Amino acid sequence: MTPNDIIARLTRRRIVPVVRTPTAEAAETAVAWLSEAGIGVFEITMTVPGAVHVIRSLSAGNKDALIGAGTVFTAAEAEACIEAGARFIVSPATVPEVMNACRHAEIACIPGTLTPTEVRTAIAAGASAVKIFPAASVGGPGHVKALAQVFPDVPLCPTGGVSAESIPDYFAAGAAFVGLGGRLVDPKLIAAGDKPAVLDAARAALAAAGIS
Repeated sequence: MTPNDIIARLTRRRIVPVVRTPTAEAAETAVAWLSEAGIGVFEITMTVPGAVHVIRSLSAGNKDALIGAGTVFTAAEAEACIEAGARFIVSPATVPEVMNACRHAEIACIPGTLTPTEVRTAIAAGASAVKIFPAASVGGPGHVKALAQVFPDVPLCPTGGVSAESIPDYFAAGAAFVGLGGRLVDPKLIAAGDKPAVLDAARAALAAAGIS
């Protein structure tokens, strides 16, 4: 798949769970439970211990899922994740060396941005889409709407404080897809083995995104 194909698939899926857990086992459990609920896209952050191994395991074990890497700050991290099977790379900021690694591998790159200047800089540097971060604390859907009005052709992914309740507002504002943590990937629920609560959260998020 080309970077454009990846972004199109993310746009169709609408929700990207941000998997940030204290152990690799918890990350794999979260992905297994969310897959059961019908979610097929996952961002495994580099803060997960053994994140590259997790990406490799998930990419090999679930061909139907789209696995990406998040919180990527260096070219070495990006290259390791891509080699392990990551199909998209997300960073909290626009990091030129990460974007160069993605471009060389023909992998979708989604750098973090906040202001119009940052969005323009990221797109000029070759971003496939841009992450609006932290979305909820800097204006929420209203901020995304303002950016979408001046960048109508740029896929925007609000992340940071997005909830099931706010998902419809972000899509109405012009988001292409959203990054979501919260109860979807709650380490306490996972540690407690509370699969029903995670499944309920996943189904609520899918319903809010208009996906049955």
